[in-house]
Amino acid sequence: MEALIRGQKIKVADYTDAVDYRVEIVIQSPLEIDITCFGLNESKQLSDDRYMIFYNQTQSPASEIVLLESKSGKGVFTVNITQLPRSVQYIVFTATIDGEGTMKDIHSGTLTLYAGEEPVANYIFAGTDFQQEKAVLIAELYNKNGWRLAAIGAGFNGGLAALLKSFGGKVAEEQPATVPIVDAPTETKRVQLEKKMAQVAPQLLDLSKKAKVTLEKVGLSEHTAKVALCLDISGSMASLYSSGKIQAFAERILALSTRFDDDGSIDIFLFGQHAHKAGELSITNFTGFVEGLMRQYPLEGGTYYAKVMALIRAHYFGTVRTTNEIFPQNTPVYVMFVTDGDTFDRPETTKHVQQSSYEPLFWQFMAIGASKKDATGGFFKKLFTSDFSFLEGLDDLPGRFIDNADFFSVPDPTSVTDEQLYDLLMTEYPTWVQLAKQKGLLR
Repeated sequence: MEALIRGQKIKVADYTDAVDYRVEIVIQSPLEIDITCFGLNESKQLSDDRYMIFYNQTQSPASEIVLLESKSGKGVFTVNITQLPRSVQYIVFTATIDGEGTMKDIHSGTLTLYAGEEPVANYIFAGTDFQQEKAVLIAELYNKNGWRLAAIGAGFNGGLAALLKSFGGKVAEEQPATVPIVDAPTETKRVQLEKKMAQVAPQLLDLSKKAKVTLEKVGLSEHTAKVALCLDISGSMASLYSSGKIQAFAERILALSTRFDDDGSIDIFLFGQHAHKAGELSITNFTGFVEGLMRQYPLEGGTYYAKVMALIRAHYFGTVRTTNEIFPQNTPVYVMFVTDGDTFDRPETTKHVQQSSYEPLFWQFMAIGASKKDATGGFFKKLFTSDFSFLEGLDDLPGRFIDNADFFSVPDPTSVTDEQLYDLLMTEYPTWVQLAKQKGLLR
Protein backbone atom coordinates (compact mmCIF):
# COMPACT_ATOMS: atom_id res chain seq x y z
CA MET A 1 0.00 0.00 0.00
CA GLU A 2 1.29 3.45 -0.95
CA ALA A 3 1.37 6.00 1.89
CA LEU A 4 0.72 9.46 0.44
CA ILE A 5 1.74 12.80 1.85
CA ARG A 6 -0.09 16.05 1.20
CA GLY A 7 0.33 17.17 -2.39
CA GLN A 8 1.37 13.70 -3.63
CA LYS A 9 -0.51 11.87 -6.38
CA ILE A 10 -0.39 8.39 -7.91
CA LYS A 11 -1.74 6.74 -11.04
CA VAL A 12 -4.11 4.09 -9.70
CA ALA A 13 -3.62 1.80 -12.71
CA ASP A 14 0.02 1.37 -11.67
CA TYR A 15 -1.22 -0.42 -8.55
CA THR A 16 -4.34 -2.31 -9.64
CA ASP A 17 -6.38 -3.32 -12.69
CA ALA A 18 -9.65 -3.02 -10.78
CA VAL A 19 -12.32 -0.51 -11.76
CA ASP A 20 -14.41 -0.84 -8.58
CA TYR A 21 -12.96 1.07 -5.66
CA ARG A 22 -13.90 1.58 -2.05
CA VAL A 23 -12.89 4.76 -0.24
CA GLU A 24 -12.99 4.82 3.54
CA ILE A 25 -12.55 8.04 5.50
CA VAL A 26 -12.23 8.02 9.28
CA ILE A 27 -11.64 11.15 11.38
CA GLN A 28 -11.07 10.88 15.12
CA SER A 29 -12.58 13.98 16.71
CA PRO A 30 -14.99 15.13 19.43
CA LEU A 31 -16.65 17.36 16.79
CA GLU A 32 -19.63 16.57 14.57
CA ILE A 33 -18.06 16.01 11.15
CA ASP A 34 -19.86 15.24 7.87
CA ILE A 35 -18.11 13.35 5.07
CA THR A 36 -19.26 14.23 1.55
CA CYS A 37 -18.25 13.22 -1.98
CA PHE A 38 -18.64 15.48 -5.03
CA GLY A 39 -18.61 14.31 -8.65
CA LEU A 40 -17.35 17.33 -10.62
CA ASN A 41 -16.82 18.18 -14.26
CA GLU A 42 -13.48 19.12 -15.86
CA SER A 43 -13.83 22.67 -14.50
CA LYS A 44 -14.32 21.24 -10.99
CA GLN A 45 -17.93 22.36 -10.91
CA LEU A 46 -20.98 20.43 -9.81
CA SER A 47 -22.98 20.54 -13.06
CA ASP A 48 -25.45 17.93 -11.75
CA ASP A 49 -26.35 18.14 -8.05
CA ARG A 50 -27.26 14.44 -8.08
CA TYR A 51 -23.50 13.82 -7.90
CA MET A 52 -23.25 15.34 -4.45
CA ILE A 53 -23.20 12.18 -2.31
CA PHE A 54 -23.84 12.64 1.42
CA TYR A 55 -26.06 11.44 4.27
CA ASN A 56 -29.20 12.84 2.61
CA GLN A 57 -28.39 11.57 -0.92
CA THR A 58 -26.52 8.31 -0.66
CA GLN A 59 -26.02 7.41 -4.31
CA SER A 60 -25.61 8.92 -7.76
CA PRO A 61 -28.18 8.37 -10.57
CA ALA A 62 -26.76 5.03 -11.80
CA SER A 63 -25.15 4.05 -8.48
CA GLU A 64 -21.70 4.81 -9.86
CA ILE A 65 -20.95 6.39 -6.48
CA VAL A 66 -22.62 4.99 -3.38
CA LEU A 67 -22.32 6.01 0.26
CA LEU A 68 -22.33 2.71 2.14
CA GLU A 69 -21.79 4.02 5.65
CA SER A 70 -22.23 7.48 7.10
CA LYS A 71 -21.81 8.73 10.63
CA SER A 72 -19.97 11.55 12.33
CA GLY A 73 -16.33 11.42 11.26
CA LYS A 74 -16.78 8.42 8.98
CA GLY A 75 -17.80 7.84 5.37
CA VAL A 76 -17.43 4.73 3.22
CA PHE A 77 -17.99 5.10 -0.53
CA THR A 78 -17.90 2.74 -3.52
CA VAL A 79 -16.93 4.08 -6.94
CA ASN A 80 -17.15 2.34 -10.31
CA ILE A 81 -15.10 4.41 -12.71
CA THR A 82 -16.36 2.62 -15.85
CA GLN A 83 -19.96 3.62 -15.14
CA LEU A 84 -19.28 7.29 -14.52
CA PRO A 85 -20.57 9.67 -17.21
CA ARG A 86 -17.97 11.60 -19.17
CA SER A 87 -19.14 14.76 -17.43
CA VAL A 88 -17.64 13.51 -14.14
CA GLN A 89 -13.86 13.90 -14.26
CA TYR A 90 -13.15 14.57 -10.57
CA ILE A 91 -14.42 12.78 -7.47
CA VAL A 92 -13.56 14.92 -4.47
CA PHE A 93 -13.83 13.67 -0.88
CA THR A 94 -14.41 16.31 1.77
CA ALA A 95 -15.02 16.77 5.49
CA THR A 96 -17.00 19.61 7.03
CA ILE A 97 -17.71 20.57 10.61
CA ASP A 98 -21.37 20.81 11.63
CA GLY A 99 -21.47 23.29 14.51
CA GLU A 100 -18.70 24.84 16.59
CA GLY A 101 -15.00 24.05 16.28
CA THR A 102 -12.39 24.08 13.54
CA MET A 103 -10.30 21.45 11.80
CA LYS A 104 -7.32 22.16 14.04
CA ASP A 105 -9.37 20.50 16.82
CA ILE A 106 -9.49 17.06 15.18
CA HIS A 107 -7.15 14.37 16.49
CA SER A 108 -6.33 12.47 13.30
CA GLY A 109 -7.80 11.38 10.00
CA THR A 110 -7.21 8.70 7.37
CA LEU A 111 -8.43 8.18 3.82
CA THR A 112 -7.81 4.68 2.40
CA LEU A 113 -8.41 3.58 -1.19
CA TYR A 114 -9.24 -0.11 -1.70
CA ALA A 115 -9.43 -2.16 -4.88
CA GLY A 116 -11.73 -4.98 -3.82
CA GLU A 117 -10.40 -5.86 -0.37
CA GLU A 118 -6.84 -4.86 -1.19
CA PRO A 119 -5.67 -1.47 0.16
CA VAL A 120 -4.00 0.51 -2.61
CA ALA A 121 -3.10 3.81 -0.93
CA ASN A 122 -3.80 5.87 2.16
CA TYR A 123 -3.40 9.47 3.27
CA ILE A 124 -3.03 10.35 6.96
CA PHE A 125 -3.63 13.86 8.29
CA ALA A 126 -3.99 15.54 11.67
CA GLY A 127 -5.38 18.65 13.33
CA THR A 128 -1.90 20.17 13.34
CA ASP A 129 -2.17 20.40 9.54
CA PHE A 130 -4.94 22.99 9.84
CA GLN A 131 -5.91 26.22 11.60
CA GLN A 132 -9.36 27.85 11.52
CA GLU A 133 -10.81 25.86 8.61
CA LYS A 134 -14.29 24.37 8.94
CA ALA A 135 -14.07 22.42 5.66
CA VAL A 136 -11.30 20.31 4.17
CA LEU A 137 -10.72 18.87 0.71
CA ILE A 138 -9.15 15.57 1.76
CA ALA A 139 -8.33 13.87 -1.55
CA GLU A 140 -9.59 13.43 -5.08
CA LEU A 141 -9.81 10.77 -7.76
CA TYR A 142 -9.44 12.40 -11.15
CA ASN A 143 -9.15 11.33 -14.76
CA LYS A 144 -6.00 12.47 -16.53
CA ASN A 145 -4.90 9.85 -19.05
CA GLY A 146 -6.13 7.31 -16.54
CA TRP A 147 -7.54 7.66 -13.05
CA ARG A 148 -5.28 9.09 -10.38
CA LEU A 149 -5.48 9.72 -6.65
CA ALA A 150 -4.20 12.99 -5.17
CA ALA A 151 -3.85 13.79 -1.46
CA ILE A 152 -4.93 17.42 -1.04
CA GLY A 153 -5.40 18.31 2.64
CA ALA A 154 -6.46 21.86 1.78
CA GLY A 155 -9.00 23.67 3.93
CA PHE A 156 -10.96 26.89 3.98
CA ASN A 157 -13.33 28.67 6.32
CA GLY A 158 -17.05 27.93 6.02
CA GLY A 159 -19.01 24.72 6.37
CA LEU A 160 -20.83 22.50 3.91
CA ALA A 161 -22.80 25.39 2.40
CA ALA A 162 -19.63 27.34 1.55
CA LEU A 163 -18.00 24.21 0.15
CA LEU A 164 -21.03 23.51 -2.04
CA LYS A 165 -21.04 27.08 -3.33
CA SER A 166 -17.34 26.84 -4.23
CA PHE A 167 -18.24 23.93 -6.52
CA GLY A 168 -21.01 25.96 -8.17
CA GLY A 169 -23.87 24.19 -6.39
CA LYS A 170 -26.91 25.54 -4.58
CA VAL A 171 -28.08 25.31 -1.00
CA ALA A 172 -31.64 24.00 -0.91
CA GLU A 173 -32.16 25.09 2.70
CA GLU A 174 -31.36 28.70 1.84
CA GLN A 175 -32.77 29.14 -1.67
CA PRO A 176 -35.66 27.81 -3.76
CA ALA A 177 -34.56 24.84 -5.87
CA THR A 178 -35.04 26.83 -9.08
CA VAL A 179 -32.80 29.70 -8.00
CA PRO A 180 -29.03 29.02 -8.32
CA ILE A 181 -26.60 30.45 -5.82
CA VAL A 182 -24.41 33.19 -7.24
CA ASP A 183 -21.04 32.43 -5.72
CA ALA A 184 -18.50 35.00 -4.66
CA PRO A 185 -15.94 35.15 -7.47
CA THR A 186 -12.99 36.15 -5.26
CA GLU A 187 -13.64 33.47 -2.66
CA THR A 188 -14.14 30.81 -5.33
CA LYS A 189 -10.91 31.75 -7.10
CA ARG A 190 -9.03 31.66 -3.81
CA VAL A 191 -10.38 28.19 -3.10
CA GLN A 192 -9.29 27.11 -6.58
CA LEU A 193 -5.87 28.65 -5.90
CA GLU A 194 -5.60 26.60 -2.69
CA LYS A 195 -6.40 23.45 -4.64
CA LYS A 196 -3.73 24.32 -7.19
CA MET A 197 -1.16 25.01 -4.47
CA ALA A 198 -1.99 21.68 -2.85
CA GLN A 199 -1.07 19.99 -6.11
CA VAL A 200 1.92 22.00 -7.33
CA ALA A 201 3.28 23.77 -4.23
CA PRO A 202 2.18 22.17 -0.93
CA GLN A 203 4.98 23.93 0.97
CA LEU A 204 3.52 27.29 -0.10
CA LEU A 205 0.08 26.17 1.04
CA ASP A 206 1.51 25.53 4.52
CA LEU A 207 2.95 29.06 4.58
CA SER A 208 -0.28 30.49 3.21
CA LYS A 209 -2.23 28.96 6.08
CA LYS A 210 0.12 30.62 8.58
CA ALA A 211 -0.38 33.97 6.86
CA LYS A 212 -4.12 33.39 7.00
CA VAL A 213 -4.02 33.07 10.80
CA THR A 214 -2.30 36.46 11.11
CA LEU A 215 -4.73 38.13 8.71
CA GLU A 216 -7.69 36.77 10.63
CA LYS A 217 -6.24 38.19 13.87
CA VAL A 218 -6.01 41.69 12.38
CA GLY A 219 -9.37 41.57 10.61
CA LEU A 220 -8.02 41.30 7.04
CA SER A 221 -9.11 37.75 6.17
CA GLU A 222 -11.24 39.04 3.26
CA HIS A 223 -8.87 41.86 2.26
CA THR A 224 -7.69 42.18 -1.34
CA ALA A 225 -4.41 43.84 -2.35
CA LYS A 226 -1.63 43.67 -4.91
CA VAL A 227 1.71 42.56 -3.47
CA ALA A 228 5.13 43.57 -4.74
CA LEU A 229 8.53 42.37 -3.50
CA CYS A 230 11.33 44.90 -3.88
CA LEU A 231 14.83 43.47 -3.35
CA ASP A 232 18.21 45.09 -2.83
CA ILE A 233 20.77 43.70 -5.30
CA SER A 234 23.76 45.70 -4.08
CA GLY A 235 27.00 43.74 -3.69
CA SER A 236 26.74 43.48 0.09
CA MET A 237 23.71 41.20 -0.33
CA ALA A 238 25.79 38.47 -2.03
CA SER A 239 25.87 35.96 0.84
CA LEU A 240 22.12 36.30 1.46
CA TYR A 241 21.42 35.36 -2.15
CA SER A 242 23.97 32.55 -2.40
CA SER A 243 22.80 30.97 0.88
CA GLY A 244 19.21 30.67 -0.34
CA LYS A 245 17.87 32.99 2.36
CA ILE A 246 16.41 35.46 -0.12
CA GLN A 247 14.75 32.61 -2.02
CA ALA A 248 13.15 31.35 1.20
CA PHE A 249 12.03 34.86 2.12
CA ALA A 250 10.53 35.44 -1.32
CA GLU A 251 8.48 32.25 -0.92
CA ARG A 252 7.08 33.53 2.39
CA ILE A 253 5.97 36.78 0.74
CA LEU A 254 4.48 34.86 -2.20
CA ALA A 255 2.47 32.81 0.30
CA LEU A 256 1.17 36.00 1.93
CA SER A 257 0.08 37.26 -1.47
CA THR A 258 -2.11 34.19 -2.03
CA ARG A 259 -4.26 35.49 0.86
CA PHE A 260 -4.40 39.02 -0.59
CA ASP A 261 -4.88 38.13 -4.24
CA ASP A 262 -6.10 35.13 -6.22
CA ASP A 263 -3.70 35.18 -9.17
CA GLY A 264 -0.94 33.27 -7.36
CA SER A 265 1.85 35.70 -8.27
CA ILE A 266 3.69 38.83 -7.11
CA ASP A 267 5.60 41.49 -8.98
CA ILE A 268 9.38 41.57 -8.44
CA PHE A 269 11.38 44.80 -8.44
CA LEU A 270 15.16 45.11 -7.94
CA PHE A 271 17.40 48.01 -7.03
CA GLY A 272 21.10 48.72 -6.65
CA GLN A 273 22.82 51.21 -8.91
CA HIS A 274 19.76 50.92 -11.17
CA ALA A 275 16.10 49.92 -10.87
CA HIS A 276 14.53 46.93 -12.59
CA LYS A 277 11.10 45.39 -13.06
CA ALA A 278 12.07 41.70 -12.98
CA GLY A 279 8.90 39.84 -13.85
CA GLU A 280 6.61 37.82 -11.61
CA LEU A 281 7.22 35.20 -8.96
CA SER A 282 4.36 32.68 -8.96
CA ILE A 283 3.27 29.38 -7.44
CA THR A 284 4.33 27.64 -10.64
CA ASN A 285 7.81 29.19 -11.16
CA PHE A 286 9.07 29.84 -7.62
CA THR A 287 11.49 26.88 -7.48
CA GLY A 288 14.97 28.28 -8.21
CA PHE A 289 13.49 31.66 -9.10
CA VAL A 290 16.03 33.78 -7.23
CA GLU A 291 18.96 31.84 -8.66
CA GLY A 292 17.66 32.60 -12.15
CA LEU A 293 17.13 36.20 -11.14
CA MET A 294 20.78 36.55 -10.18
CA ARG A 295 21.92 35.21 -13.53
CA GLN A 296 19.82 37.80 -15.31
CA TYR A 297 20.49 40.69 -12.91
CA PRO A 298 24.01 40.48 -11.41
CA LEU A 299 24.64 42.31 -8.15
CA GLU A 300 25.39 46.00 -8.57
CA GLY A 301 27.47 48.65 -6.82
CA GLY A 302 25.50 51.42 -5.14
CA THR A 303 22.12 51.57 -3.43
CA TYR A 304 19.39 53.88 -4.69
CA TYR A 305 15.92 53.55 -3.18
CA ALA A 306 14.26 56.39 -5.07
CA LYS A 307 14.92 54.95 -8.51
CA VAL A 308 12.96 51.79 -7.79
CA MET A 309 10.27 53.64 -5.84
CA ALA A 310 9.62 55.75 -8.92
CA LEU A 311 9.48 52.60 -11.04
CA ILE A 312 6.96 50.98 -8.67
CA ARG A 313 4.70 54.03 -8.53
CA ALA A 314 4.71 54.39 -12.31
CA HIS A 315 4.00 50.68 -12.75
CA TYR A 316 0.88 50.69 -10.57
CA PHE A 317 -0.45 54.21 -11.09
CA GLY A 318 0.71 55.10 -14.60
CA THR A 319 2.96 57.98 -13.60
CA VAL A 320 4.98 59.46 -10.74
CA ARG A 321 2.59 62.03 -9.36
CA THR A 322 3.90 65.09 -7.50
CA THR A 323 0.63 66.84 -6.62
CA ASN A 324 -0.99 66.64 -3.20
CA GLU A 325 -4.26 65.26 -4.52
CA ILE A 326 -5.53 61.84 -3.57
CA PHE A 327 -5.54 59.14 -6.23
CA PRO A 328 -8.29 56.71 -5.12
CA GLN A 329 -8.35 53.10 -6.32
CA ASN A 330 -10.28 49.93 -5.48
CA THR A 331 -7.21 47.81 -4.72
CA PRO A 332 -4.19 48.91 -2.67
CA VAL A 333 -0.57 47.96 -3.27
CA TYR A 334 1.51 46.40 -0.50
CA VAL A 335 5.25 46.76 -1.19
CA MET A 336 7.70 44.56 0.73
CA PHE A 337 10.95 46.54 0.53
CA VAL A 338 14.12 44.67 1.57
CA THR A 339 17.58 46.20 1.96
CA ASP A 340 20.77 45.78 3.99
CA GLY A 341 22.08 49.33 3.75
CA ASP A 342 21.41 53.05 3.47
CA THR A 343 20.51 54.81 0.23
CA PHE A 344 22.54 57.33 -1.75
CA ASP A 345 19.45 59.38 -2.61
CA ARG A 346 17.83 60.28 0.71
CA PRO A 347 16.07 63.51 -0.39
CA GLU A 348 14.47 61.84 -3.41
CA THR A 349 13.43 58.83 -1.34
CA THR A 350 11.81 61.08 1.25
CA LYS A 351 9.81 62.83 -1.47
CA HIS A 352 8.55 59.51 -2.86
CA VAL A 353 7.31 58.37 0.54
CA GLN A 354 5.57 61.73 1.10
CA GLN A 355 4.06 61.94 -2.40
CA SER A 356 2.93 58.31 -2.44
CA SER A 357 0.99 58.87 0.77
CA TYR A 358 -1.71 60.31 -1.51
CA GLU A 359 -1.83 56.98 -3.39
CA PRO A 360 -3.19 53.63 -2.15
CA LEU A 361 0.33 52.28 -1.61
CA PHE A 362 1.93 51.02 1.60
CA TRP A 363 5.72 50.65 2.06
CA GLN A 364 6.82 47.86 4.40
CA PHE A 365 10.56 48.37 4.89
CA MET A 366 12.64 45.52 6.28
CA ALA A 367 16.35 46.03 6.91
CA ILE A 368 18.74 43.11 7.22
CA GLY A 369 21.04 43.77 10.16
CA ALA A 370 20.49 44.75 13.79
CA SER A 371 19.06 48.16 14.58
CA LYS A 372 17.13 49.97 17.30
CA LYS A 373 14.00 48.39 15.82
CA ASP A 374 15.46 44.89 15.64
CA ALA A 375 12.43 42.60 15.62
CA THR A 376 14.34 39.73 17.25
CA GLY A 377 15.49 41.70 20.31
CA GLY A 378 18.65 40.52 22.04
CA PHE A 379 21.18 42.17 24.32
CA PHE A 380 23.92 42.35 21.69
CA LYS A 381 21.94 44.70 19.47
CA LYS A 382 22.57 47.65 21.77
CA LEU A 383 26.28 47.35 21.08
CA PHE A 384 26.24 46.27 17.44
CA THR A 385 23.48 48.16 15.69
CA SER A 386 23.64 49.16 12.03
CA ASP A 387 22.91 52.64 10.83
CA PHE A 388 19.32 52.38 9.67
CA SER A 389 18.39 55.75 11.14
CA PHE A 390 17.09 56.97 7.78
CA LEU A 391 14.75 54.02 7.38
CA GLU A 392 13.67 54.37 10.99
CA GLY A 393 12.87 58.00 10.24
CA LEU A 394 10.71 57.07 7.24
CA ASP A 395 8.50 55.16 9.65
CA ASP A 396 7.60 58.46 11.37
CA LEU A 397 8.08 60.86 8.47
CA PRO A 398 6.14 64.17 8.63
CA GLY A 399 4.52 65.82 5.63
CA ARG A 400 2.35 62.89 4.57
CA PHE A 401 -1.38 62.57 3.87
CA ILE A 402 -1.50 59.43 6.06
CA ASP A 403 1.19 57.20 7.58
CA ASN A 404 2.04 54.88 4.68
CA ALA A 405 5.20 53.14 5.88
CA ASP A 406 6.47 50.77 8.54
CA PHE A 407 9.99 49.59 9.39
CA PHE A 408 11.65 46.78 11.29
CA SER A 409 14.97 44.98 11.02
CA VAL A 410 16.15 41.39 11.39
CA PRO A 411 19.70 39.98 11.59
CA ASP A 412 18.88 37.88 8.52
CA PRO A 413 15.64 36.81 6.79
CA THR A 414 15.61 33.43 8.56
CA SER A 415 15.97 34.80 12.10
CA VAL A 416 12.21 34.97 12.69
CA THR A 417 9.65 32.21 12.38
CA ASP A 418 6.98 32.27 9.71
CA GLU A 419 4.36 33.23 12.28
CA GLN A 420 6.52 36.03 13.69
CA LEU A 421 7.24 37.38 10.22
CA TYR A 422 3.59 37.55 9.23
CA ASP A 423 2.75 39.29 12.49
CA LEU A 424 5.52 41.83 11.85
CA LEU A 425 4.27 42.47 8.32
CA MET A 426 0.82 43.31 9.71
CA THR A 427 1.94 45.66 12.49
CA GLU A 428 0.83 48.93 10.86
CA TYR A 429 -0.76 47.90 7.56
CA PRO A 430 -4.24 47.15 9.03
CA THR A 431 -4.38 50.67 10.51
CA TRP A 432 -3.30 52.13 7.16
CA VAL A 433 -6.13 50.23 5.42
CA GLN A 434 -8.68 51.72 7.81
CA LEU A 435 -7.31 55.24 7.37
CA ALA A 436 -7.11 54.88 3.58
CA LYS A 437 -10.80 53.98 3.51
CA GLN A 438 -11.75 56.81 5.82
CA LYS A 439 -9.74 59.33 3.78
CA GLY A 440 -11.08 58.13 0.43
CA LEU A 441 -7.86 56.53 -0.89
CA LEU A 442 -9.61 53.18 -1.07
CA ARG A 443 -13.06 52.98 -2.58
